Amino acid sequence: MSGSESGAELLVAREGAVLTVVFNRPEARNALTWAMYERLYEVCEQVDADDAVRVLVLKGAGGKAFVAGTDIAQFAAFEGAEDGLRYERDGERRIGRLARVTKPVIAQIEGAAVGGGFAIAAAADIRIATPEARFGLPIARTLGNCLSMANTARFLDLLGPSRLKEMVFRARLLSAEEALAAGFVHEIVPAEAIEARVREVAREVASHAPITLAVTKEAVRRLLAARALPDGDDLVERTYASADFREGVRAFLEKRKPVWTGR
Repeated sequence: MSGSESGAELLVAREGAVLTVVFNRPEARNALTWAMYERLYEVCEQVDADDAVRVLVLKGAGGKAFVAGTDIAQFAAFEGAEDGLRYERDGERRIGRLARVTKPVIAQIEGAAVGGGFAIAAAADIRIATPEARFGLPIARTLGNCLSMANTARFLDLLGPSRLKEMVFRARLLSAEEALAAGFVHEIVPAEAIEARVREVAREVASHAPITLAVTKEAVRRLLAARALPDGDDLVERTYASADFREGVRAFLEKRKPVWTGR
């Protein structure tokens, strides 16, 4: 895999040992379509199959957002619990694949990394952000949906239970400074310098012993995965079968505030 590859919604470029993926829907704040999620999965497979690729970089086009979640228009076709279960399982297959990439993954975060974008950032190994970056899971005021058990565990490891609950309950976005203090972000770099800084860090990491990096990453992953996750299908079914979820989708698409009923 070499050179560059372009597409309408996701761009892939290679420079030496560094492969960069650009989420390319700036007009929609880089919200992800199903096709973009699937292409990201394919790129992860390609990165692991190519020994010449040492680092994967993820970034959003336009400088205003990393990824502002999943394209919510796609949820309008959901009819009940089974659709929600399928979505969460497919989502974990894709995000889980990103977390299992054997090469270091660096997220270059400018603007919003929320919902699915927050999950993608969490699956990266190194996160470098601009001061304007924002992070969160505002699902309690937008769609009224929920996290999979695996995503909950991933966020719990990175943020701790207290901060995770406060973020979800208040539907509040963390500032870059808060994310740095929480250990979620590793560096904050001015917008005009972030491209060069990420390139510098990627090249530094790419120059190091690849087996050391791979086994360290896998050891950490195995230790975190060693605990048994409880089943959470009943929680997903309750959420996606609810009238509140359908109301959340309608309200978002109609650009109005949802009316929650708890049903």
